Amino acid sequence: MDEGPSRWRHRFQMRYRFKVSWRISTFGVIALSFVAAAHAQAVRPETLFARGHWAALKFGQQCVAEARPLLPAAKRQPEARAGFSFIAGRGEFHARLSRMPRPGSSVMLTIKDRPFMLVVRGDWAWSSEPLQDAAIITAARGAQSMRIEARDGFGRRFVDRYLLDGAPTAIDAAAAGCLKTN
Repeated sequence: MDEGPSRWRHRFQMRYRFKVSWRISTFGVIALSFVAAAHAQAVRPETLFARGHWAALKFGQQCVAEARPLLPAAKRQPEARAGFSFIAGRGEFHARLSRMPRPGSSVMLTIKDRPFMLVVRGDWAWSSEPLQDAAIITAARGAQSMRIEARDGFGRRFVDRYLLDGAPTAIDAAAAGCLKTN
């Protein structure tokens, strides 16, 4: 006879816990969506410069100089872009690739005839160190175009090409915009 009431008590407690946890999780999702919407409005980019194929934008404390590739991405592919992000006066080259590179493969940035091996994580690639960043910026100032090459998961080579018209001024505007906030 004691099993009956304890079993019912257990069911009641489980239902109560479910209802409370459901209400808390629903409240959490709603609160998180309000916080995300407020954050998105607070971090709207400010355009510092836009000319040629490049633009300099400011997102709060971070400034970026970015470009899109010459060829648009296919419908199922992510939109590729490349540029420099500046935080506290330090510039770093970054690129979102048009395809996911094969795991373990190398990603090469070539400006004029200078190759730069990039560090890869997912479909993003970065420069490896501050000296490489400085060399990439110097090369981009004196070139007409650059390309990023890699192999996708099927072993096919793909290339994202970018024009560098407007890049030097966009880089300078992003670097200067970042220094003003710090």
